Amino acid sequence: MKSIVIRQPDELVIEERTLPTPAAGEVRVKVKLAGICGSDSHIYRGHNPFAKYPRVIGHEFFGVIDAVGEGISDARLGERVSVDPVISCGHCYPCSVGKPNVCTSLVVLGVHRDGGFSEYAVVPAKNAWPIPDAIQDKHAVMVEPFTIAANVTGQAKPTPQDVALVYGAGPMGLVTVQALKGVYKVSQVIVVDRITERLAMAEQSGADWAINNADRSLQVELEAKGIKPTLIIDAACHPSILQEAVNLASPAGRIVLMGFSGEPSQVAQQGITGKELTVYSSRLNANKFPVVIDWLEKGLIDPDKLVTHVMDYRQVGEAIGVFEKDQKRCCKVLLTFAE
Repeated sequence: MKSIVIRQPDELVIEERTLPTPAAGEVRVKVKLAGICGSDSHIYRGHNPFAKYPRVIGHEFFGVIDAVGEGISDARLGERVSVDPVISCGHCYPCSVGKPNVCTSLVVLGVHRDGGFSEYAVVPAKNAWPIPDAIQDKHAVMVEPFTIAANVTGQAKPTPQDVALVYGAGPMGLVTVQALKGVYKVSQVIVVDRITERLAMAEQSGADWAINNADRSLQVELEAKGIKPTLIIDAACHPSILQEAVNLASPAGRIVLMGFSGEPSQVAQQGITGKELTVYSSRLNANKFPVVIDWLEKGLIDPDKLVTHVMDYRQVGEAIGVFEKDQKRCCKVLLTFAE
């Protein structure tokens, strides 16, 4: 089988590898579609501190089960599945309180263990979520990105009365906008970014107001309309954002941090305690695959609004280049592995 491998930073190859056999409790997935994420690019460029090399990247993937290991029913053969990349122990403290996404022995497919940019991938059977027939393949591969939004909103618990501000109109910001509007019916969703074309994508995903803060003050724009956001979600992840979010937030507001910046943020405690703000952080997803599959079945979200490019996996170098360099036109790139 062919697999996309990062041998070391900046060295990507397509290797011929032995077809893997699923062990007890595992299934083998014949991969049909996979999505490129920022973390794949970061591993390729050597900027992911959690990655081990060499590595088959890819943690957003969909396919069909074609082999099962011991203890797994043959009835699962032929099942269409979307794969949760989060592998957890199930018994440590985080797992015991419903946060397997920060398990003390966390393993993420495509990061710590080989992922889905391959013609076949072996995964734990419990991580392979059946996809209903009514959900198209091209939507099934997008379950994982939307679980990020499900994790964020599951913590912040938006309501229709909220006024939400989302920093960043990249893929993670856009899936969050769709969840806020389509699932939670938030009354007003504001998106801020510095790329005009990305802001247009935000409006297509349901944003009520898109602000370009490249040469305009976000604070001045909001204050001019008397807006104090009750829910602020940082999907841009610049260290300067946290203090600004604290300044802009309504008293009793919530702030959610989605990023992994290694640079420190400076924030005055007075702004947090004076308003009694709640600050959350969100990483990966905690058992959100069935949540998003339900959203798709009910038509509450629309992955088509995010997918801008579909390319053959043998064009992966070009595909990652488009993802990295064409931020005006590119949002989500899908790789095809099998018809």
